[in-house]
Formats: sequence, structure tokens, C-alpha cells
Amino acid sequence: MCDFEIGNLLYLVLLGSALVFWAFVQNREALGKKMQALAAWGLIFLGVIAAVGLWEDIRQTVRPSQAVFAEEGRVVLPQEPDGHFYVTLDVNEAPVRFMVDTGATGTVLTERDAERAGLDPATLAFYSEARTANGVIRTAPVTLDNVRLGPFLDTSVPAYVNPGEMEQSLLGMSYLGRFDSLQIRQGELILER
Repeated sequence: MCDFEIGNLLYLVLLGSALVFWAFVQNREALGKKMQALAAWGLIFLGVIAAVGLWEDIRQTVRPSQAVFAEEGRVVLPQEPDGHFYVTLDVNEAPVRFMVDTGATGTVLTERDAERAGLDPATLAFYSEARTANGVIRTAPVTLDNVRLGPFLDTSVPAYVNPGEMEQSLLGMSYLGRFDSLQIRQGELILER
């Protein structure tokens, strides 16, 4: 914290203390009721802080997640609130979250995800190009040793690494084409083999 932030914090603490002191002094005969109200507001405040701090965990348990039905050879991905479908694949034994992009020819990893999958971006040759909605980008072609989605294991999967400011790895048709059927129905993307 810088001096300015510490000064602001001290000011707010002092102001809050003065307001609490004034509220207690103003009506001393109802002190018991005030303590109850203060305790209730304190618990509400702590509840809000806990909900904000745990929001990601709460959201993960409430929203639907990908489901793999191995015996039926089917994977079901729910549509997310942003309208996209996401899937987590094990790429070279490392979990990588992809946004499904049926309009993309290839599968593209961010540099961060490529590193997690055991690829060293410093040793990659970024000599190929890809045309995207944001223009032409440089990419490095790679071959992923193994990609697993539930019981489905694929080897020697072609992909690209993007050195740019990509937020999310993209799962394109170079991988999705390995499935026999791909359909979107009632807010779900269903992949079948």
C-alpha cells in the first residue's frame, strides 16, 4: 500500500469509528437493541465478503460441466453464459481448457497452455500464418503427442502455438473432425465417436 492508500484507509476507519460512537451515544437506553443490530449487520457483511471470495467455487458447483459417457461414446458440453462451448482436454498429461471453435481449421494453443503441455515456446519456429477475425497472426506448427478427452485418446494431433495475446486456446476442426458426429441441441454440444 502506498502512503495515499494508507491515509485513505485511516480516514475511513476514523470516520466509521466516529459514526459508530455517535450512534451509541445518541441513544444509550436502547444499547442492547443496537448491539443486536450491529451483530446482524456484521454477520451480513461477513456473509457478503465470503460470497464474493468464494464466488468462483460456488459458480463451479452450480453451473453444468462437461459430461463424458464412455460406454455410449459421447461427450456433452453445456453452452456457457457467453454463448460458447468449452472443454478441458488432457494435452500431454496436462489439463488445458479450450474454447470450441467449429469455424477454425486448426487447434491453437496459447503460449501459456503450450508450456503446461510440455512445449517450450522459445524453441518453436513461428513461421506459419493464420487468418483470423483480428487479422493475420504468426503461428508455430506443433504435433501433440497425446490428447485425451475422457476415454478418447488421440495421438499425433496437429496444432499450432500462437505467441500473441490470445486469452483462450481454441479447439478447431483438426481435432473435432476426429469425431463421427458433432451436433448442437438445446444448449448442448454433443460429440460422438
